[in-house]
This record gives sequence, structure tokens and C-alpha cells, in this order.
Amino acid sequence: MDALLLAEQGLNGLQLGVMLFLMAAGLTLVFGIMDLINLAHGSFYMVGAYLTAALVPVLGGFLPALALAVLLTALLGLAVEAVALRTLYRRDHLDQVLATFGLILFFNELIRILFGPVPIFLNPPAALAGTVDLWGLTYPAFRLAILAVGLAVALGLWLLIARTRVGMLIRAGATNREMVMALGVDVRLLFGLVFALGCGLAGLAGAMAGPVLAVQVGMGEQILILTFVVIVIGGIGSIRGAFAGALLVGVVDTLGRALLPASFRLVMDSASANAAGAAAASMAIYVLMALVLAVRPKGLFPVG
Repeated sequence: MDALLLAEQGLNGLQLGVMLFLMAAGLTLVFGIMDLINLAHGSFYMVGAYLTAALVPVLGGFLPALALAVLLTALLGLAVEAVALRTLYRRDHLDQVLATFGLILFFNELIRILFGPVPIFLNPPAALAGTVDLWGLTYPAFRLAILAVGLAVALGLWLLIARTRVGMLIRAGATNREMVMALGVDVRLLFGLVFALGCGLAGLAGAMAGPVLAVQVGMGEQILILTFVVIVIGGIGSIRGAFAGALLVGVVDTLGRALLPASFRLVMDSASANAAGAAAASMAIYVLMALVLAVRPKGLFPVG
């Protein structure tokens, strides 16, 4: 593999990493503060993608459709938290898993009824439809835009968490939820805002993924497993950990899928090498998680 192809796969890994961060940031806050296992988080990723695809022809552009889709996804998350999830905070985690799994089925069927079972292919905005020359490497402009958006969101979340009163309450809630409640903070409002923020970020990830992947029913479950791996590696409740874990998982997963089949071809025939390389690449992120937990059982940047 030459240097340019390796650099391209590295950028692809970073792009996947920032997508995972958009998913993991909201989910880790929800779990860290609300102690809620939300398996339906991937459904908001799917909803964001479908809303963007539906709004593009209505609003006449990708960017306004994306902005409105993110807002609507956040509002939907606020409604779901108030109607379906608020009663689960004091319940066992098994109850939360069963209830949010039911939400996955509900949203999948709802999307299938509204949009049909056929995947939708979303075009990137015209200004980002071309390629950019990076020191001899031709790379899609929209993928670079995903990187830029992910880094901007990471900076914005850091400023929110580290420099604002709301961020102070979020950090306090992740460390000691009972103390925050005892101080008279409106925990219901805090929980609702945190959940809406997480859903909005998931919707943003889905909207940005639309032009790269097919928009289809069940797309949220595909990325949800990687998101949980990111949270475990980074440390539950930690935005900094979610960012570091997402980049690690994105790069390891992408480079593994690119490098391992080629490596196996050195010692076996092409068909066997492709099969073995694909299997090894699928295992790579779980090996990474095991190695991290062996050294740091609470993740890279645990809260508290």
C-alpha cells in the first residue's frame, strides 16, 4: 500500500471517528448523567438522515435541510424523553434496555411506513460535491466538511461543558446526580435538555452520513455498536473520552479493513486472505477495547 492510499485511509478513519463522536457525545452524557441505557439512540441518527433527505427538495438546499432536521430531531428527542423515558430513570437497566429496544422497532416501522423500504441516496451540497487536492492526494470535499463539522462540534461541546453554568451542572450531574438534585436544580429540565442535545447530535451525524452512506431503515443499529465501544474505551460520561475513543476506533477500524486483507495475502491465497482479513478487521476494535480496559478499567478519561 503506497503512502497516498495510506493517507486516504487515515483521513477516512478520522472522518468515521468524528461521526462516531457525534453519536457518542450525546449517548455518553445521557448514560453518565441520567443513568439511562438508550438503545434507541441510533434511531435518532436514522431520523436525522431521513428528515434531511425529505427536507432537501422542500427547502431547496442541503444546509437549510440539515439545520432544520437537527432541530426537529432534538425536539423529537425531547418529546420521547418526556413521554416514554422519564418513568424509566428509577427502573432497572434491564427495563431500560427492553423499553428502548421497543423504541427501535417503533421508529424502524414508522420510517418504513412514511418513506418505504427502499434506500434513499442523498447528494451532497453542490459546493462540496467535488474533490480537494491535499499535497497530491485527491479527497472528497464533503468528507473534509464532515471532519470540520465534527471538530467544530467537539470544540463547541468543550466550551459548553467547561465554560458555562449549564456545563457545570452537566459535569456535576455526571459525577454526583443526587447532590445536584439536593441543591435544588430542576433535574427534569436538565435531563430533558441533555437528552435533546444528544438526539440533536445523533441527528447531525445521520444528516452528515446521508451523502456518504445510503439512507435506509435500520442504519442506526449499524453504528450503535461502534458507539458503545467508543464510550467504553473513552470512559462513561466523558466528552473528552468520547472524542479520543471515537478517533481511535475510527482509525483502527478503517485501517484494519484496508491493511489486514493485504497483509494476509502475503501468506495465503487471495480469497482466503480477503475472508481472514475481513474477520480480523471486524475484531480489531474489540481487541483495542480489551487492551484499553486491561490498562485502564474505567476507560481513557473516566469521570470522577
